[in-house]
Amino acid sequence: VVENLRPYLLGWKTYFGLSQTPRIWRELDEWMRHRLRAIQLKQWRRGPTIYRELRALGASSQTARKVAANSYSWWRNSRFELNRVLDVAWFDRLGLVRLS
Repeated sequence: VVENLRPYLLGWKTYFGLSQTPRIWRELDEWMRHRLRAIQLKQWRRGPTIYRELRALGASSQTARKVAANSYSWWRNSRFELNRVLDVAWFDRLGLVRLS
């Protein structure tokens, strides 16, 4: 998903680069990462898989258990606890372009 999104983000960043709206870029970045976290949870699908993958990424047992317990609330789960595990640095390693 990130590989397919990358050319569009680079184009938007180039085209709208001179705009003077840093808050809007920051909010768009936050929403994009939130959406990508939800997509990742949806791909992992089941609670045991979510728990295993989060532990492999370095999440604490309590955080991984809390997220895996609500395995079908992708959008809600991708907001709070998951921010600590799938943080901005994780998206940087994937190659996601920052707009802000």
